[in-house]
Amino acid sequence: MTSNAIFETHIDNLELLARGKVRDIYAIDDTHMLIVTTDRLSAFDVVFAEPIPHKGELLTEISNFWFAKTSHLVTNHLTDLDLSDYISTDDYQLLKNRSIIVKRLKTLPVEAIVRGYVIGSGWKDYQASGEICGIKLPQGLQQAARLPEPIFTPSTKAEVGDHDINVNFDDVIARIGNDKANQIRDKSIQLYQLAADYARERGIIIADTKFEFGVDANDELVLIDEILTPDSSRYWPADEYRVGISPPSFDKQFVRDYLETLDWDKTPPAPPIPADIIARTQQKYQQVRDILLG
Repeated sequence: MTSNAIFETHIDNLELLARGKVRDIYAIDDTHMLIVTTDRLSAFDVVFAEPIPHKGELLTEISNFWFAKTSHLVTNHLTDLDLSDYISTDDYQLLKNRSIIVKRLKTLPVEAIVRGYVIGSGWKDYQASGEICGIKLPQGLQQAARLPEPIFTPSTKAEVGDHDINVNFDDVIARIGNDKANQIRDKSIQLYQLAADYARERGIIIADTKFEFGVDANDELVLIDEILTPDSSRYWPADEYRVGISPPSFDKQFVRDYLETLDWDKTPPAPPIPADIIARTQQKYQQVRDILLG
């Protein structure tokens, strides 16, 4: 931990359950856990040595905003437990704006991706086959074209250091069953449409986004992890959007675009990221927070 950025956390009185690409997860009790969003940067499923200062605080604020705004559509994992009851005063002051206490749930092994535009890995798949995740799309679409309607394009959940793999809907059914697969698809598209409409009114296009779900003890679907942040979504300024190019973005696509200029095979070890790229990325996270939340 540093005064400017937090790459990794250490809470002495809580059991560390896992370190993800960005989040550190601690046990609170048998039914709750603490998720701390660090400033670690992950791109192409690789964690970089250079953190983005205040990124974890911004991601937490944006995600909590969307959790509140979508709570009528689907139950989420947030609780009303007070963090100050479980960690020291010093840790609380350091971590309070980047932490949430959530329910412990069984995570479903699906990355629930919704796309409203043809970009990223979806664009590469479309160029190769005319499809994304087995969904046949109209011929002649250009890069960043808006789709007639949002599509559900799931992927596998990768371990740290591994890459997610796009799969078709039948694969999701095979993994979690027909009912849960349909629930996740329908809820994901509803969540995306609500957020995309809200953002568009404020001059932001949400090109695509990723959700994760779990189930509780009653096998009810629960929205988990983070939602609709610049880490899990592509945010484009509407006034700079053009079909045929990869539009400028408010999210970590800015870092991805820089990394694409390097001679790097997208496997560890990660190359160093220059200070100016770090600073401009932080500015983009702050900017999208200010536009969306006011």
